[in-house]
This record gives sequence, C-alpha cells and structure tokens, in this order.
Amino acid sequence: MDTTRTRKWPFEYKWLVAFTGMLALFTALGLGRFALGMLLPSMGATLELSYAQMGFIGTGNFIGYFVAVFLTRYAVAHFGSRPVICMALLVLGVSMILIGEADGFMQVMLLYCVTGAASGFANVPMVSLVTHWFPPEQRGRAAGIMSIGSGLGIMFSAVVIPLVNDRMGPEGWRTSWLIFGVIGLALSAACLVLLREHSQTYGKTPTPAKAAAASAARPAPTAKAGRWLVPHLGSAYFMFGFTYSIYVTFIVTTLVQERGYTEAVASDFWFWVGVLSMFSGPVFGAVSDWLGRRAGLCLVFALQGLAYVLVAGAFPSYALYLSIGFFGICAWSIPSIMAAAVGDYVGPQQAVKVFGSVTLIFSLGQIMGPALAGVLAEESGGFASSYWLAAGMAGTAVLISAALRKPRVHWE
Repeated sequence: MDTTRTRKWPFEYKWLVAFTGMLALFTALGLGRFALGMLLPSMGATLELSYAQMGFIGTGNFIGYFVAVFLTRYAVAHFGSRPVICMALLVLGVSMILIGEADGFMQVMLLYCVTGAASGFANVPMVSLVTHWFPPEQRGRAAGIMSIGSGLGIMFSAVVIPLVNDRMGPEGWRTSWLIFGVIGLALSAACLVLLREHSQTYGKTPTPAKAAAASAARPAPTAKAGRWLVPHLGSAYFMFGFTYSIYVTFIVTTLVQERGYTEAVASDFWFWVGVLSMFSGPVFGAVSDWLGRRAGLCLVFALQGLAYVLVAGAFPSYALYLSIGFFGICAWSIPSIMAAAVGDYVGPQQAVKVFGSVTLIFSLGQIMGPALAGVLAEESGGFASSYWLAAGMAGTAVLISAALRKPRVHWE
C-alpha cells in the first residue's frame, strides 16, 4: 500500500482521506441520524406524535439506509466512491431542509426515509475506503478517526438544538433541520474537493508487471470462509443495529418524558454521549488492532449491554450517568471494528462487497429496533421493556462475537 509523501502533499494523504471521512460521517450520521433523538421531544409535542409514531420515524430512516446499502455496491462500481458520497451528502442536505417544512407524521417519515438512504450512500463507501488506503495494522485506527464525526455531530446537536429552541420556541426544531441541511450541502462540496478514490493517485504507482505479480500473490478467500463470514459477522452487526438504534432514538425522550429532566439537562447528557463517543472509534479500533477483532467486539458489546441495563432498571439517578458513560465510550466502535474485520478476512478487493452484505443485515436490525421499541413503549407506557430487550440482545452478541475465528491470511 503506497503512502509516500509527494511534492504536492507534504504528508501521507491517507490521513486527509480519514479526516474527510470524519466530515462525511459528521453530516451523514451525526446530523442526519443521531440528532433525531434531541429533536423528537419538541417534534412530538408540536406534531402530536405518539411513541409508536416516533419509533416509525426512526424506522423510516433505517429503511432508507437499508435500501441504500443494498444499492451502494452497484452505484460505486458504476460511478466511483467520490461521486456517490458527494451526491449522497447533497441529497441529505436537501432532505433535512425539507423536513423542517413538514407539517405531519407521514411527511416527516417519508422525508426522513430519504435522509436515511442518503446516509447509507455516504457512509458505506466512505468506511470501505479505509481498506484501500490503510494497511491492516492501521485500519481500526483509521476507521476510528472517521467515527469521530458521529460524536462531533451529537455534540453539535446537543448545543445547537436547545439554543435554537430557546430563541424560536416550540417550532425551533424546524430551524434546526434547516441549519443541518445547509451544513450538509457545504460538506458535500468539501468532500468533492478533498476525497480521492485510491492511494495510488498520490505517490508512486506500481508498474503493471509488479501490480499483476502482487495480485497473483494475494490469497483469495475460500468458498468455505465466505459461507460463514457474512452470516456470522452479520448476526453480531444485526444485534448492534437493533440495540443502539433504540438507545439513540429514545434516550432523550426517556429522560424528558419519563424521568422528568428538562430539555436543557437532557441535552447535557446527550452532549456527553457525543464527547465520549469521539474516543470510541479510535480507542476500541486500536484495542481491536492489539487484542484482535474478536476480543474488541466482545468488550464493546458487554459495555453496551451494561448501558442498557442501567437505564432499564429502577436504579438510583447516578445509574443514568453510568449508562451514558458506558454507551458513549464505545458508541461507534462496532462499525470501526467491523470494517477492519472485513478487511482482515477478505482483503481490500472484496471488502466493499462483503461489508455491504453485513451492513444489509445490520440495517435490518436498525429497521426493527425503533419500531418495536416504540410499540412496546406505547403498550406498556414506558421504555423499560425496550431497554431490557436491548440488554438481552447485547449479551447474545457477546456470545456470537466470542465464536469468531481468526483470519487465516494477512492482507496488505
């Protein structure tokens, strides 16, 4: 993998690619997805949304994401990663602006479905670029750097949304969506300028003979490995999608409507999720580089399971702080570890295809989580049962991850 410095760029360009990925994830996930939790209480009040409708809005986003993940490999193969990512962020920005103009549940859900599709078209190609730019021993850290964008988006929404609501009143959520949409349009242009497809664009390009020899020397994944890899990694990723989507969609609503906290206090909790989550990808990506993907996944799922238990049970108030802490410190580490693991098992040439397949399974979990949690909350009058369900599934994910095999080859 070429990472030489050039006359044009006095540093390894791969790190600028990782930084650009951080900006893309700030928009696609931090604002396009995770800000919803902060906006739901005020949106629910002005649009008269039930718990079930709130859940279906979140599910609409994940349905769009699922469709995008299914189509991403074809879009990237036809147009390339950079055009797909930039166009996705453009559509994302427009859809968020239009959500601010919506006046009912169906409009919000349909537009948020478009937002979810745009998030998927931006996120999957961006994460997959890591396997092209970074060697195996750095992929976890590189994906972790990109995941910082999600935490920055959470912090940004936790600060901006209460300020806007204070100034604009009950309809302030509309202005917040407008602000997020404009940011999405701006970062679409930034990605167009900064992103590049492959590291061979900068530095020395190997001769055709050397490239052919290197390609021939690389081992191909066996059919037997392919049969177990996608369902095994995908089942663990499904558990993450199902459980985390419940937490990020409803934790602020839980704090405001069930625990009696003000929106300002709840935003402080959400801000600290963002602060801690900035470290989740780099820290646990590096842990997985050191201890292995299996141990990294087990550790993260165990911490997330504790976070769900602490908010589900009738514990003292300090348990909420612990819950926020456990969830935040490992929030976005699963995608980072999963992307690195896929590269370890199949190599960079197959990574986009395989990561897309396991992300499809992950997306099914995201689709099911908020909808089922919202219906359970509507029936039971609270979210405790939903968090207990999430805790049980996180424990199952620990067992699934513990059964992972070690990669048989070392991919460059």
